[in-house]
Amino acid sequence: MVALETLDYAIIIGFFATTLIVGLLVAKKSGKSSSEYFLSGRNMPWWLLGISMVATTFSTDTPNLVTDIVRNQGVSGNWVWWAFLITGLLTVFVYAKLWRKSEVNTDIEFYELRYGGKPAKFLRGFRAVYLGVIFNVMAMSAVTLAAIKIGQIMLGLTPLETIGYAGLVTVIFSTIGGFKGVVYTDFILFFAAMAGGIGAAYYCVNLPEVGGMQSLMANEAVINKINILPDLDDSTTLITLLIIPLAVQWWSAWYPGAEPGGGGYIAQRMLAAKNENHAIGATFFFNILHYALRPWPWILVALASLVVYPDIASIKDAFPNVAESKLGDDLAYSAMLTKLPNGLLGVVLTSLIAAYMSTISTHLNWGSSYVVNDFYVQQINKNASQKELVNVGRISTVLLMIISAALALVLNNALQLFNIILMFGAGTGLIFILRWFWWRINAWSEITAMFVSGVISIILNFTDAGLYLFGGVDAVSELAVAGLLPGYMTYPFVVLITTLSWLAVTLFGKPESDAVLFRFYEKIRPGGPGWLRILNRASKEDISLPARNTKWNVPAGIAATLVGLIVVYGALFATGYWIYGWTTLATILTILTLIAAILLYKLWSKVKEVIF
Repeated sequence: MVALETLDYAIIIGFFATTLIVGLLVAKKSGKSSSEYFLSGRNMPWWLLGISMVATTFSTDTPNLVTDIVRNQGVSGNWVWWAFLITGLLTVFVYAKLWRKSEVNTDIEFYELRYGGKPAKFLRGFRAVYLGVIFNVMAMSAVTLAAIKIGQIMLGLTPLETIGYAGLVTVIFSTIGGFKGVVYTDFILFFAAMAGGIGAAYYCVNLPEVGGMQSLMANEAVINKINILPDLDDSTTLITLLIIPLAVQWWSAWYPGAEPGGGGYIAQRMLAAKNENHAIGATFFFNILHYALRPWPWILVALASLVVYPDIASIKDAFPNVAESKLGDDLAYSAMLTKLPNGLLGVVLTSLIAAYMSTISTHLNWGSSYVVNDFYVQQINKNASQKELVNVGRISTVLLMIISAALALVLNNALQLFNIILMFGAGTGLIFILRWFWWRINAWSEITAMFVSGVISIILNFTDAGLYLFGGVDAVSELAVAGLLPGYMTYPFVVLITTLSWLAVTLFGKPESDAVLFRFYEKIRPGGPGWLRILNRASKEDISLPARNTKWNVPAGIAATLVGLIVVYGALFATGYWIYGWTTLATILTILTLIAAILLYKLWSKVKEVIF
């Protein structure tokens, strides 16, 4: 536990006051209509939306998650989320302009644009609850759990005290300010979070017991954890940490903020952009900041923690008041922050508060948008006034906060929840990629994938079937048990079963009506070979649709994605190698990144010419 001084309190209180003032200033305009409350009138610039996206993913649980990963699997373990960059850049160069062109209010409203009839209405309503409430609450609870652990370690707060202090301010400005309040405060929150993260990393690496960067790199507890790529001689680790994420996970998984084809709060920000150009710019800016800029301060603190707190027992000894159920490697991050001096401590605590508030406020507004637009209006009151919709949005915002806080009290660690959420979306991602470009995808494809992945994940996570098939630790005997298949096959197994199920329904089930397909193509104009049959049908019926020889921009978008991967991964790895002091590798990667950036600029110009 740390002792805060006047300067620390002044920094924290000043930050709280600033965010509340911003929320109050935009409250009046945000409350005019549901469009203003959830999308700010679709008039947001790319740079503000991009920063808002990255501020949202800059959550309190993320440093804890990264610390848990690094301490157990090394730096290379971060490929479990670095692989999602592929998804992110496809969203930039292929899907961002499609989302903005759709002009829907939420990504779930898309269902009744792309599909038709009762299945589409059911899918929209169910997903509103499934994602807006259940998944959303799970994600927020992980963030709140991290805040609870930080509050216990650093300030000696009880879980209820942490929730009360952190949640109250967040729910106030989120409720009154709506989407505009969230985005404007995100701008402040991002810079506060970055300042704290960098300051903490610099100080922790230079602690006397760590001894600076050179000593850290040579420490026995660290030296085997610093490689960015997994050990090529360890096939199990290589498959788990690199091959599965890059070969399977990025296109098959649904995860908030990294949905294949875009979705969730990323789609919400694309839909709020001034135009398609701003939607593209926002998502690209987000991916650069998210993957290339942010990870290293967290990684450095995690590596330093291996020197100061080499195991969980050492953390327990240092913080005996922490509940046994909350002990884990993820606590090492907040444990390291207790060593910060006053002043910097206030800045870092402010950064953690900022990270918490930015993520929670976005999830509250995003989840509430589903509840209002896709459930309340569709299922309860289709004639609701704009004032009523705003009020329902505010009430649902408060309720989502209460439910997520309650769940956080019974969770143990963020990585546990990350894996569960990942499994629940396994195998659904390919649908989100293909539904724009293949006419055969229908509402039942998505319904099937959603239920199959959910059911299989429940069986594997909460019955003995998972232990029998893939091994693990028996809950009763607490002994390791070998399964029929290696443990790393769990995720591919769910993907395979889910994908085969929805493909069968897609190919052998009844497709969407021609009227629905014609309407979608007329609105979006996706192009490509996947719509040729529909264009032929339209032509036979003398229905005017864009000509089939219209230049299709997706190949150019894929090319831009591949070059963009070199740029962002190159920047990420070059930064790491400069920090490590590996100057030769760092120099080579820096030059490669700059060349790729020039190529991407030229390629992007061509893509924009095709698009616009």
